[in-house]
Amino acid sequence: MRTIRKRRLEAKTDYKARLELLKSGKPRLVIRKTSRYIIAQIVLSENAQDKVLKGFTSLSLVKKGWPKDKIGSLKSKAAAYLLGYMLAKSVQSKIKEAILDIGMHRNIQKSRIYALVKGVIDGGLKIPASTNSIPSIEEIKNDKISFDKIKSSI
Repeated sequence: MRTIRKRRLEAKTDYKARLELLKSGKPRLVIRKTSRYIIAQIVLSENAQDKVLKGFTSLSLVKKGWPKDKIGSLKSKAAAYLLGYMLAKSVQSKIKEAILDIGMHRNIQKSRIYALVKGVIDGGLKIPASTNSIPSIEEIKNDKISFDKIKSSI
């Protein structure tokens, strides 16, 4: 009988998917969701060791003009898009393309994860993703938040 690895039992790592991502040799766009925030990182893997090149949480949007009274919505589609846009702009001079690593999160079309991917693509990085799964900018924008003002400050 085969034993299951600890991180797989804890639903933290899909080893088969991770191996395929590592074999590509490209930087990974790692996206994780928590109960309050979204985390996005560009990760390079060398000799099976991950090195985070750049990473942000959606809480960093507060410094860019996100309204303090709307901190509870830092995991919305608008926040995810702006987070992806900010991440892409910060690594644009170092990296031109990456592959998507959503870990153990479910692959749901037009979700917050793909709103973040759209932000990264609009920021200038190449990410292979289906246009059917990426939400439109109208679906992402939130009327209660000055979306364009925050985007221009990034």
